[in-house]
Amino acid sequence: MASPETEVTEPWLLENGTVKRLTRPNHGPSRTAHNMSSSSLRKKSDMPLISKLPFSFIRNFIASIHEVILGTKLSFLFLAVPIAVAAHCLRLSQPWIFSMSLLGLIPLAERVSFLTEQISFYTGATVGGLLNSTCGNATELIIAIFALLQHKIDVVKYSLMGSILSNLLLVLGSSLLCGGLANISTDQRFNRKQSDVNISLLLLALLCNTMPLLYKHAAAYDQNPAADVSNTAKATLYLSRACSIVMLLAYFAYLAFQLWTHNVIFEPQEEEVEDNLDTSNDESPVIGLWGGIIWLTGMTAVIALLSEYLVDTIEAASISWGMPLSFISIILLPIVGNASEHAGAIIFAFKNKLDITLGVALGSATQIAVFVVPLSVIFAWIINIDMDLDFSLLETGSLSLGILVTAFILHDGTSHYLKGVVLLLCYIVIGASFFITDLPFDNNDTSAGPQSSKPADI
Repeated sequence: MASPETEVTEPWLLENGTVKRLTRPNHGPSRTAHNMSSSSLRKKSDMPLISKLPFSFIRNFIASIHEVILGTKLSFLFLAVPIAVAAHCLRLSQPWIFSMSLLGLIPLAERVSFLTEQISFYTGATVGGLLNSTCGNATELIIAIFALLQHKIDVVKYSLMGSILSNLLLVLGSSLLCGGLANISTDQRFNRKQSDVNISLLLLALLCNTMPLLYKHAAAYDQNPAADVSNTAKATLYLSRACSIVMLLAYFAYLAFQLWTHNVIFEPQEEEVEDNLDTSNDESPVIGLWGGIIWLTGMTAVIALLSEYLVDTIEAASISWGMPLSFISIILLPIVGNASEHAGAIIFAFKNKLDITLGVALGSATQIAVFVVPLSVIFAWIINIDMDLDFSLLETGSLSLGILVTAFILHDGTSHYLKGVVLLLCYIVIGASFFITDLPFDNNDTSAGPQSSKPADI
């Protein structure tokens, strides 16, 4: 009879100071698509010298650093973190601080995914799934919070909308293109049930984001002379808050659907992944529970610090680089900030594992649309900042077309490289629109500056 527990062969990774082996029940937490995507960027641990160190405390400490800091192929980017801190302390060029902070967020986002997976081994499938769902887009949420604290509502709106578009058009498009070219002799297939659930939630989020804009324009054409701008702004704000509550309720229903009632739909087939990917480090915990919590807290604090630098310097970077603020927030921030997650999605598309790719791209876009965006509105409400869901006409139109194009692309459950090309070209057109919209083509027109078309702050 098979043993009910699976033995781990790394005794030096324990935290209690004694040399013994970890065990984990076979009914450990199921791995999400985000976990598998991050796994593609991890390096296999090989620490024979560490296991021979005489003191268990030193052995555990060095092993923990090795797993967390050096356990990713992006570990060299951690050098950007102290450089960003030093540049801030020395008051160097703000665009330089912005660049280093942006690069430093790349490995930190991937490590947060790794640490949440490690903690989920001890908390079980349900708590682990909730933790992964909550921390899946922690970077975007932290950036949004710091931008709100500085009353930069336009940066919040731009960055969150850009993250949705990036996942739907850039990540999914690149994945379908690469996967189609790697499997050009046949169409790739995926589970439509998962994509249909995410698309329906994205359409709900689109409705909630569109209604405040429609209401504002309808009120502008109202023939009632008693109507004034302030009343319309207040009504738009109240409608946005109500829509945000609705989206949060939808997100909680989505969590119940994903983690309990229909969790089979969202579980990637791990046996298929193991044929092409070494998952030895993902089958069992390599960091203790308290070590994972401490590291996760520390990583979150560093992300918060770099996010503060990012928000402080984004306008200076926009002026220095000659790029509109909207373009940097919508295009550049999401591309660099989620680079590790995006790379993993493309790798699995290469290996004909589109269910995992869709879980990363659509799952991340859904979480931002129905969780991070409404949560930002509620948080702004709590701190007495008037943030609404009016993303202005160009932004809302881009989001609408991006979601609709993605829905049509995925409707038949098959994929080939041409679908990826279409999504990428849509992303290029949207990016070009935001790049040229804020450019001051007429130097004599002071109203055409970089800030002229940003969403109006109420």
